[in-house]
Amino acid sequence: MIVNNLFIRLKERNNENIEKTRVILLSMKGKIETLLDLKVEIDISKGDYDLMLITKYNSINDLNAYLSHPVHIEVAKYIVNILDNQVSLRYKSLD
Repeated sequence: MIVNNLFIRLKERNNENIEKTRVILLSMKGKIETLLDLKVEIDISKGDYDLMLITKYNSINDLNAYLSHPVHIEVAKYIVNILDNQVSLRYKSLD
């Protein structure tokens, strides 16, 4: 299983923007065939990042299909406008 963790820092880091972003990210759930699981967590420590998107796939090819899927592309268009910074960590889970 391939896991992709995306850490997101917003330009305007307030609770309203964080919650709106969380809802928009969660809107992809069930709409992209190769996306096995999707979670969005909010950083309660008010650290460097506001949200973490956790997605899971059967293979790297499935991850690539997700990245080019029209639903993901629409969400990414929103995210790019509110994004200050992001960091991604992708790994193969042994679980």
